[in-house]
Amino acid sequence: MAIIDTLTLDVADTEAAARFYSAAFGLGADRLRLRAAAEPSTGFRGFTLALTVARPADVDSLLASAVAAGASVLKPAAKSLWGYGAVVQAPDGAIWKLATSAKKDTGPATRRIEEFVLLIGVADFAATKKFYVGQGLAVAKSFGRVYAEFESAGGPVKLALYRRKALAKDLGVDPEGSGCHRLTVHGDGAGAAGYTDLDGFRWAAAAA
Repeated sequence: MAIIDTLTLDVADTEAAARFYSAAFGLGADRLRLRAAAEPSTGFRGFTLALTVARPADVDSLLASAVAAGASVLKPAAKSLWGYGAVVQAPDGAIWKLATSAKKDTGPATRRIEEFVLLIGVADFAATKKFYVGQGLAVAKSFGRVYAEFESAGGPVKLALYRRKALAKDLGVDPEGSGCHRLTVHGDGAGAAGYTDLDGFRWAAAAA
């Protein structure tokens, strides 16, 4: 099965972005890489990066450190039918979702990230799901034509699909947007030449 080994975000200032992600979430180049680039991009970029944690205390801790490092809150931490979570936007413009399926704390915050998920908002759910299956990703969960999650196959990043408008609504942003996604996905299933998916997301060979 194809494995996603890391993601690259295009940012205006790589040093500032690296400081933010280290302070906010404890993320380094093993899972998140940064590239200096400024291709035109307006509005919603069509994806979110989700950090799944064990309990609400972890969500609150990551939210507090993200805000202290310069993030903007799009959705404050709150309970929902599926658990507890919050949404923030990094200074570089990337949107991050912090979430847990638990609604009660069973211990103090550890800030341990259980899953790192790239959630893409797609225009044609069925076609995009079929496309990724053809690229060697195996479906782990699927709920009709709404949501699909692929096996990470032991890789550090998991891929999931959601309809674009539904994802934007969940994040609390307008679904409109154009230009570059400012994101590159690196994995061993992309081949040496890489490819671009149906929604314009770029895939490249596994990072060195």
